[in-house]
Amino acid sequence: MFTIEHDFDATIITLIDEGTPSLREDITIRATDDRVSVAQFDASAQTEAVVTLSLSQLRDLAAALDLPEGSYRLVRKTS
Repeated sequence: MFTIEHDFDATIITLIDEGTPSLREDITIRATDDRVSVAQFDASAQTEAVVTLSLSQLRDLAAALDLPEGSYRLVRKTS
């Protein structure tokens, strides 16, 4: 399950783990015009872990999900 909220300066997506037996904490993804942050609460450390990606890193991640093992560099085509 997930939710989507549109704020003034960001889109916020929350991923809610409904699986069993071991549920994980919710993941919050905050997308702004120049970065995407992924956050999850770590109950054992009582802190929130946050990873911030540039839009370039996010494009690379999206491409990597559909590729086999290897080293890649994305090149933008010019029109």
